[in-house]
Amino acid sequence: MTSIIISTEKEIIAMRRGGKILAEVLARLAEMAVPGADASELNKEAEKLIAKHGATPLFLGYQPEGASSPYPAALCVSINDEVVHAVPYKGKIIKEGDVVSFDLGVRYEGMCTDSAFTVAAGVVPVRTRKLIAVTNKALYEGIAVVRAGAKIGDIGNAIQHYVEREGFSVVRELAGHGVGHHAHEEPMILNFGKKGTGEQLVAGMTIALEPMVTDGDWRIKTDTDGWGIRTMDGSLAAHFEHTLLVTEEGCEILTEL
Repeated sequence: MTSIIISTEKEIIAMRRGGKILAEVLARLAEMAVPGADASELNKEAEKLIAKHGATPLFLGYQPEGASSPYPAALCVSINDEVVHAVPYKGKIIKEGDVVSFDLGVRYEGMCTDSAFTVAAGVVPVRTRKLIAVTNKALYEGIAVVRAGAKIGDIGNAIQHYVEREGFSVVRELAGHGVGHHAHEEPMILNFGKKGTGEQLVAGMTIALEPMVTDGDWRIKTDTDGWGIRTMDGSLAAHFEHTLLVTEEGCEILTEL
């Protein structure tokens, strides 16, 4: 059993404000995710907008346990078979037909929020559009079961069953998480599981749900830079994420406009 972290009203207000800032920045990045865009320029734009709002990038300089070096950017830009955490190197160009995932976090008034989304750059096949749509819907399938008294396994079960019913796979080696004072807190929230299992949610908890879905096998591998994570079989991947406040009746999405 993990220790439950309940946010104070002041902390929740800060996360609401930070979440709105994050949503605004991501909305701007969505407009820029076109063929020919350089990932490093998107990162620069994210850093500029975050600073303009008086917030700081959550991922820049972040070094989790086991990482050989701090993360070198504010923004993660993962393309095609890259699932998450891919570095926006200069010269990493978005091409026509690419599947592009952005993952971004901000710290505002001492509190953290985290969000991600996936878009298609230009024209993509119907199956690819479905992958993106299913991953987005999977996030909301998970959100729909979040409320005080629900179990962590209820969330994973809802996400897994929907994704697999649609003919895709959920990544099992990565997960959602608690978020608040730190980028990653307990509990870990898997995107698969059994109903009625795991820790019980409590009103006042702040958590991030983030289904990562592949159009192939769910197994993954890490790039030689130690950051980017790809599908083992080279299949396309998509990723969506919101930070949520658990309430008695359900939840509040903190990272939307």
